[in-house]
Parts: sequence; structure tokens; C-alpha cells
Amino acid sequence: MYFITLCTYQKQCIFGEIDGGKMILNQVGKLVKNEWLKSVDIRQEIELDEWVIMPNHLHGIVIILPVDASLAPLQKTGVAIRKPKSLSSFVAGFKASVTKKIKRICGDEKPLVWQRNYYETVIRNEQQLNRIRQYIDHNPLRWQDDPQKPSIRSSGCLIDFLF
Repeated sequence: MYFITLCTYQKQCIFGEIDGGKMILNQVGKLVKNEWLKSVDIRQEIELDEWVIMPNHLHGIVIILPVDASLAPLQKTGVAIRKPKSLSSFVAGFKASVTKKIKRICGDEKPLVWQRNYYETVIRNEQQLNRIRQYIDHNPLRWQDDPQKPSIRSSGCLIDFLF
């Protein structure tokens, strides 16, 4: 089990806004939500646990199910070689799918949606899992009190798409 955080490019608030401690998804946020949920249908090697989409990031608990690694060759994507059915393969595919859909809608060849990498933590026990679930669940409630909360909005194609 992994706790992951995917951030938007330059921490832009492009997925919606927090109102009264609740996340209100805009069109881009709804697109991200749909792709996130569709991931378990596309990738049988994963399960999703608790997750939340915030204005400029996504937190989620992802479970990678065991697979026979000898049956799957390595995948080369750009400069990186990713092991299929791995966390990095899932994240790369998810981010690419969201970006591709936004690209199609906006007509922008290179929409800047995601920060380059992602954050991950291996969940080692039930106590840690429960703490992370609570953190995810309460994340929208803490948004207004976050002193580093960005207010950067998107520019270019995404701004037109959002409003």
C-alpha cells in the first residue's frame, strides 16, 4: 500500500475550490475524478482506498496487487524504464491520460497540468494506514488554515476551459 500525492504544475489551483470545508470540483477536477475511478477498471493490478482531490493536488492510497513479474517485460517511456504493473507505471499512465484529455478539449499541444514527479510513502501497518485515511478525509477542512495555500490560477488554455 502506498500513500501518494500528485501536484499540479506550479501548484496551480485548477481542480476546483474549497467551500465550507468541502471540495467543489470544476470541469478539470471532475475529469481527474473520472480518470482516477476508471483506473481500477483499466489496471487490474491496483485497488484504490481513501482519496481526495484538492484544488492543486490529489492524495490517494493505492494498493498494488501481486502479479507474476516474469510475464511482463519492462516498458520504456521517454528516458525512464518503468516496470509494468508498478506504482510508477500507474501514476505515469494516470497523469498521461488526464493530460491527453485536457489537450483534446483545449486544443493545446502541451497543457501544463502536472508537477513532474509525485510523492509516495509506503504504508507499513494498520496504525499508519488509519492516520493517513484520517489525514486524507480531513484535508479539505484544513485547506483554509494552510499558511502555504497557493492562490495561483491557471493561465492559457486551462483558464479558458475552467471559466
